[in-house]
Amino acid sequence: MVTSAKKATNIDAYIAAFPEAVQQLLQTIRTTIQAEVPDAKEAIAYDMPTFKLDGRNLVHFAAFKQHIGFYPAPTGVASFEQALSVYKTGRGSVQFPLDKPLPLALIKRMVQHEVKRHAGKPAK
Repeated sequence: MVTSAKKATNIDAYIAAFPEAVQQLLQTIRTTIQAEVPDAKEAIAYDMPTFKLDGRNLVHFAAFKQHIGFYPAPTGVASFEQALSVYKTGRGSVQFPLDKPLPLALIKRMVQHEVKRHAGKPAK
């Protein structure tokens, strides 16, 4: 991550810390998540843009030198193992290369999965 992005206190400031092309990718992910979960609240958590639902972290995303990291929690990655097989993944994370189109339909499905996973849990 860009150093000044780590000090961001909101998602607008976080996105503004990156070059224009990366800003566009980050904004596209943000808009995609907002469209799927309009009731989610924006925050910065773990130095990353985060969407919270009922007081709980839903998903995070962050820009790096060569990729956008997307963090839907370990179950979100495991549930989409086949669809994510073309991307580098880790426990609870996936890397979308900056030089490839964002898989927006997949991101939507992963966000929807996290919303369902959060359903029924008491609000914090």
